[in-house]
Amino acid sequence: MLLTVLSGLILSVVLIFFGKAFTKKLGILLPLLPTLLFGYYIQLFPVISSGKSLIQNISWVPSLGVNFDFHLDGLSLLFSLLITGIGSCIFFYGRTYLKGHPYFDRFFGYLLLFMSAMLGVVLSDNLLLLFIFWELTSISSFFLIGFNNQNQDSRKSAITALSITGLGGLFLFAGLVLIAHIGNTYSISELISRKDILLNHNLYPLIVGLLFIGAFTKSAQFPFHFWLPGAMKAPTPVSAYLHSATMVKAGIYLLARFTPILGGTTYWSYTLIAVGGITMLYAAIHSLFRVDMKAILAYTTISALGVLTFLLGLGTKEALIAVSVFIVAHALYKATLFMVTGIVDHETHTRDITQLSGLRKVLFPVAIAAFLAALSSAGFPFLTIGFIGKDLIYEATLHYGIKEWIWILTGLSIITNIGLVAAGFMAGIKPFMGPLPSQYASIHLPYKSMWIPPLLLALGGVIFRVFSQTYWRKALLMQLSLPCGEKF
Repeated sequence: MLLTVLSGLILSVVLIFFGKAFTKKLGILLPLLPTLLFGYYIQLFPVISSGKSLIQNISWVPSLGVNFDFHLDGLSLLFSLLITGIGSCIFFYGRTYLKGHPYFDRFFGYLLLFMSAMLGVVLSDNLLLLFIFWELTSISSFFLIGFNNQNQDSRKSAITALSITGLGGLFLFAGLVLIAHIGNTYSISELISRKDILLNHNLYPLIVGLLFIGAFTKSAQFPFHFWLPGAMKAPTPVSAYLHSATMVKAGIYLLARFTPILGGTTYWSYTLIAVGGITMLYAAIHSLFRVDMKAILAYTTISALGVLTFLLGLGTKEALIAVSVFIVAHALYKATLFMVTGIVDHETHTRDITQLSGLRKVLFPVAIAAFLAALSSAGFPFLTIGFIGKDLIYEATLHYGIKEWIWILTGLSIITNIGLVAAGFMAGIKPFMGPLPSQYASIHLPYKSMWIPPLLLALGGVIFRVFSQTYWRKALLMQLSLPCGEKF
């Protein structure tokens, strides 16, 4: 596992400092690393789904309790597959999207740095190691969001994102240090057995508050959500990767990872339900008043992150299963829609849905990808994994322990979903329906490496739907108990 993280870090340094010579001769090999890493993690799925987990311990600074301890269980495998799988698609897509850009090599260096940092976050079994990689995701995302550094808006958006997530990181660091001090260990796995010590300590509310600030800032929860729409100034491959499938879900991962350590209290649950509920409803409504495709997708992403926070607050078995399925469903359809948006912008030079229509006639494979993604976003019955995700959300709210809350929570989920359905159709179907304006009659499909990745991800949503009953319910977030695992 250490090698999978280091390989990306080493190659990113090579690309950032010596990239022009590398990409000139070997640029076609750029997607190779994330693809190989995806293959490595997917072949471990049978081991993890059987109920086992893998542990790797490498001594680093034992006197301070800081070691390269990695742990691969259902939760970390879920995120590792998303990071590397969608990362592979983004690398193929980005090679064509940014072809000819003067900083082409540097872009992929930053992207690899981010991918490795995210892998480090989800695999770390040491609190300080987790924080190091957590901050590395903020730094690498700063360079990616501000990649078009000649643009003042891009620079401002990058600084805003770094300021918010960096400030949240400071609060998170304080919370992690307190956890390690009270639990007398930096090992996340060992903290499971010391849950009672943490929950009964008089600093428990402070610890949870610090952890929440770190998670909420990274995952754009209200009132820290405002940095995410601004981050859409980044190139589309960045939006498709960071702001749909990976970086913004780091906060969700953190909450899920610490649920068995700090969760189960009213303070934990009610805070997540309240913040997640406000975020998902607020952002879903705001998405309906946007006409820029990226802006629509940005607000629906914030809403989806609110849904995940909301479900983690419910904390029931049904809610945790819903989290695992919805994370995958959202990543597949949202990454698809972002890449589709990039293609539309690349060919028509606009993302304004009031000016776009009929594009299915000239971008037919792209239209298929967009339709499937929009249907998954809407939870269209029986066709895509989005349907399973939405069904499980309602199952989680209807099985909540406090009966007086059941209809309120379910109603809130339904209203949010109505907004997401409408927004998904606005961004994924409206630009392709109706008559084709004359100014777009001459546009054509871009190179295959741009439209095949979103089509594959959209079809992935259909394929996962087929395996949903036997795959999701038995596999991933059910391992939140973090068994001791096997040496690896």
